[in-house]
Amino acid sequence: MSAFPEDAARELLRRALDEDLGAGDVTTRALVPATGRARAVVVAREELVVCGLPFGRLTMDEMAARGEGAVAVDVLAQEGTTVAAGTPLLRLDGAARAILSGERVLLNIVSRLSGVATLTARCVAEIAGTKATIADTRKTTPGLRLLEKYAVACGGGENHRIGLFDLVLVKDNHKQFVGGMKEVVLGLRRAGHDLARVELEVDSLEEFDVALAAGAGFILLDNFPPEMVREAARRRAGARTKLEASGGLRAGNLRAYAEAGVDRLSLGSLTHGARAVDVALDFEAAP
Repeated sequence: MSAFPEDAARELLRRALDEDLGAGDVTTRALVPATGRARAVVVAREELVVCGLPFGRLTMDEMAARGEGAVAVDVLAQEGTTVAAGTPLLRLDGAARAILSGERVLLNIVSRLSGVATLTARCVAEIAGTKATIADTRKTTPGLRLLEKYAVACGGGENHRIGLFDLVLVKDNHKQFVGGMKEVVLGLRRAGHDLARVELEVDSLEEFDVALAAGAGFILLDNFPPEMVREAARRRAGARTKLEASGGLRAGNLRAYAEAGVDRLSLGSLTHGARAVDVALDFEAAP
């Protein structure tokens, strides 16, 4: 997923502005005339990976549609690039009311998405030189999944399945319900699924052997320490099955798993644990 999800972005933006503006920005309306104009710049206050700049145009377009006046938006940085502290990201020129009233929502979104992209890029750099890739999970903020996964892609990561609809991935509770991995394999075959297109989560090397023998396309090694990952990779040698490690993975402990022989590391922390980076809006000219 590399294209900016504009429909999801517009939906989020409308909800966020409704939440923040309510019946209107009482402070700005009291102090700033409707004819007031301003120039402002959105700037990175720390080194970060840029993500979410299309929200500049979308936010100002929405403010204009709500009667706050037009604002021209120039994008000054490229999505997915690393910029230094002090780098200008967007320049806004137009209706002062629109800039002031849309400022916080715009900054909140850009700082959140850039935070996810920045953390992802850090994790990708940590395993550079290995064959493994970094991927996200479904541990996303409700309602923000497409945008957070876009941010992961901006940071150089891969998107795992978007939702429950686009991949058969058997988890612990599925296994517990049907009675174990052998029963899972039988049930999937009865349902007509090609095991080469399925991912099976395993909790032990015994389960791993069953999943491997079944020809699973991906086997998810859940909470395996690096030495068990290495053993699974040894047993997998010569098979087409790919290996994924997950569970407890975070920036700082990834290299040992990547070097143990997995193809993919999936991290819920990319989305649920990312820190919002410091992004600010500064006026270049008063109203």
